[in-house]
This record gives sequence, C-alpha cells and structure tokens, in this order.
Amino acid sequence: ISSGDAGIYGMTPLVYEMKRERNSDVEIVSLPGISAFQKAASLLGAPVGHDFCVISLSDLMTPWERIERRITAAAAADFVTAVYNPKSEGRYWQLYRLKELFLQEGRSPETPVGYVRQAGRPEQAVHITTLGDFNPEEVDMFTVVLIGNSQSYEWNGAFITPRGYYRDTNTEATGIGQDIMIRSFRTIEKELKNKHIPLDHKWALLHAIHTTADFEMEYLLHTDEGAVASLYQAIEKGGIKTIVTDVTMAASGIRKGALQRLGVEVKCYLGDLRTATMAAEKGITRTQAGIRLAVEEHPDAFFVFGNAPTALMELCDLIRKGKAHPAGIVAAPVGFVHVQESKHMVKPFTEIPKIIVEGRKGGSNLAATLVNSVLCYNDAEQLRPGRDV
Repeated sequence: ISSGDAGIYGMTPLVYEMKRERNSDVEIVSLPGISAFQKAASLLGAPVGHDFCVISLSDLMTPWERIERRITAAAAADFVTAVYNPKSEGRYWQLYRLKELFLQEGRSPETPVGYVRQAGRPEQAVHITTLGDFNPEEVDMFTVVLIGNSQSYEWNGAFITPRGYYRDTNTEATGIGQDIMIRSFRTIEKELKNKHIPLDHKWALLHAIHTTADFEMEYLLHTDEGAVASLYQAIEKGGIKTIVTDVTMAASGIRKGALQRLGVEVKCYLGDLRTATMAAEKGITRTQAGIRLAVEEHPDAFFVFGNAPTALMELCDLIRKGKAHPAGIVAAPVGFVHVQESKHMVKPFTEIPKIIVEGRKGGSNLAATLVNSVLCYNDAEQLRPGRDV
C-alpha cells in the first residue's frame, strides 16, 4: 500500500524485488492509483497534455550526476517535466540547479511552471508562475512541481499544454503557407543563440531571420525597448493610419491582408510626378524628394526605409527642424555609401519607437518583413506568424 500509485515511486517494485529474491510463491496484484503529479496536474489545468517525464531529485538511491543528466535530457527534448522530491531539509540546492539547467538548455523564462503542495489534502495550495520567476524557496518536500514545454501556456488561470488537435485543424483552415511559416519560426527559435530576449524583439528578429536566412541578424537587429509592441498598439487603436516607404518594393512587401484588417494605408511617393520635379529643381535624390512630399502630407506617419539612406537622412533633418513627427521608424537601408551614417543619425530621436538593422545590411524585403512583424504582433505569444500570407 502506497499513497498515489504504488507503482510510481511506491512499494510495488520493492515487493516484486522481495518476491524475486526469496523465490516466493506469493501472488502479487498491482492496482493502479492516482499519482501526485496527476492530481497536481488536474488542479493546475492540463499541463501534461503532451509527452512528459517524471524526475525525482532525491539522490538517496541515485547519484546526482545521473539525475543531472536526466534533467538535461528532459529539458533538451522539450518534455513537460514533473519533479518529485524537489527539496528536503538537507537537499536545498538541487531545485535551483534544475531551474538553471532548463534555462541553459533553451527553455524560455516565460514557460509556465505549476507547483502544488499537499495535493488532494486539506492543506492543498496551488500556484502557477513562470520558469523565470519561479522561486524554489516556495517549495518543500510535500510539493510537486510541473514545468511546461515550449508550447505550454497559461490562460485564465489554467496551465495548458496543447495536444495539437486544435492547432492542426486551425493550420489546415489557414493554409499551407502559414503552416510552413510557423514551422520555420519554430526552427529558427530553437537555433537562436540568445533565447532570453523580450517577446516583441524576438518577434521582429524571427521575421528578419526568416526573410534573410541570416542568423547574424541576432547581432544586427536593434529595436527600441517595447517598440514593436507599442507600434502595434498604436495601429490597433487607430493612432497610425499611414505607412510611408522610401521605395515601391518595400511597399509591395507589406501584407495587404494585414493592412486591410487594421485599416492602414501604405504610400510611396517615389513615382509621384511632383517627386521628379522637386528632385530636379533642388538637386536632390528622388527618394529625398519623396520623403519631403510625404512629410508635407503625412508628418506623423510610420516611416519605413529599405533602400535609400539619403531618404532616411532627409527624414532626420526634417525631424530636427520640427516638420516631421513620425509615429515610428524602420531604418533598414542597404549599401555602402552613407548607409551606416544614416542609421546612426536616427538613433538620437529617443522618443520615436525605432527598428534598426545595424551596419551595411538591410533591404526592402527586410524592411517590409519588419513592418509585417508589427502588423501581426498579436500572434507573437502563440508563435503563429503568417495569418495574412
């Protein structure tokens, strides 16, 4: 007789071993029970909806080196992990080490963690937090801890690990293109060297790498703190109605479905007849002239640059003169002349949310995908890009 299930960290294995050792004729019947992690899971919501493992941190019967290898394997394999015997009076540090190993193996700090003390008893206490905020000091030997996998999430106070049925159905409904994009993003996320970055920066970074297949973007992409999130919120609330691009190719890459969904217009003045006239009269580039015209008509637009550093420099000059008040800037011109300088010129405008591709790299396709990351930011938490593909 054991609490929970006698076959899970219980007496059943011991009884079988005794029977074998004594060559006994006694019949053994093992009846299934409900283990502590199952009771805890039911209280937390549905945390073990996909592949999971159970690890005991007690080193009374198992060397710690072996336990640590098992922890690392569970974290690397993206198992939902239930932790038994997390602490005792003499074992105070092992749970800290487990948390450290999970983070080292790439489990996100936002991963849900649930822990239940005295599950099913009058003293029962249920808690949900994240791996990053999880405090092992709140756990004792009467507690079961459950750590989610990369797809787990918290919703309305419930810790949920999806089985995949709903997601598969939804993927079919939204099309093959989005399914490919979702799987690509998951692959990119796993290969990031630094996974512990703010969600809105990560969302833009995943888009940038997906478009370029260039993991150097981890070091080149700069986003002001909260820039992607704040730009999306401004668009969603109707504060940004116009996006201005330096060239038509950047405008073409911004998803039409997202623009229609959010009620945003994209304008490029490069082909405007007034642009050519102004450029000839003033002795400036057509992209510079296009930005001057854009600022006259839409001084508070969201400005996007993927080609022309002179256009970005023009905007900076107009900001300093008080003529332009951009709601946001994507600075991703590409090339060798004035490119890096133009990106440095935009940085001092700290009150304007900016997304910048540092150095010589950039391009219209990259600028467009960064705008797309803003337009679909509400899909970032579930890592479901491409709704408008």
